[in-house]
Amino acid sequence: MAFSTGGDGGEDDDAAPMSEINVTPLVDVMLVLLIIFMVAAPMMTTGVPVDLPRSAAPRVANPAPPVVLTVTRDGSIHIGEDRIAEATLAERLVALKAANPDLAVHVRGDRAVPYGDVLRIMGRVTAAGIPRVSLIAEAESGGAAR
Repeated sequence: MAFSTGGDGGEDDDAAPMSEINVTPLVDVMLVLLIIFMVAAPMMTTGVPVDLPRSAAPRVANPAPPVVLTVTRDGSIHIGEDRIAEATLAERLVALKAANPDLAVHVRGDRAVPYGDVLRIMGRVTAAGIPRVSLIAEAESGGAAR
């Protein structure tokens, strides 16, 4: 019994099975997918877009995910991405506090919003019985100012 490797130059050379896997198309597709996810990942941040002020304060780790309350440039208030009236803010926060007694609220205020308006909203949060209220700011880039 003989075994042929197909190298005899006959007509059947083209029909011989290929014993290698070409991974170049697979690598190409995976690299394209990687680039798509790298570009899309920063766009998946939750919340309403605001221009946050800068701060040199270190980040604080929080074990439970906080409720993010956003005050936009036009003065509207959002819990997460849901717009809410200021009159119903306390009721909504009391309901959230009832569901999670260790609730923390992070307030994101646009740089153009007056300081007094952000403090008024923070006062409503503490009046709802939530003592853990923090302001969110962007980290300063670069070194010290001269």
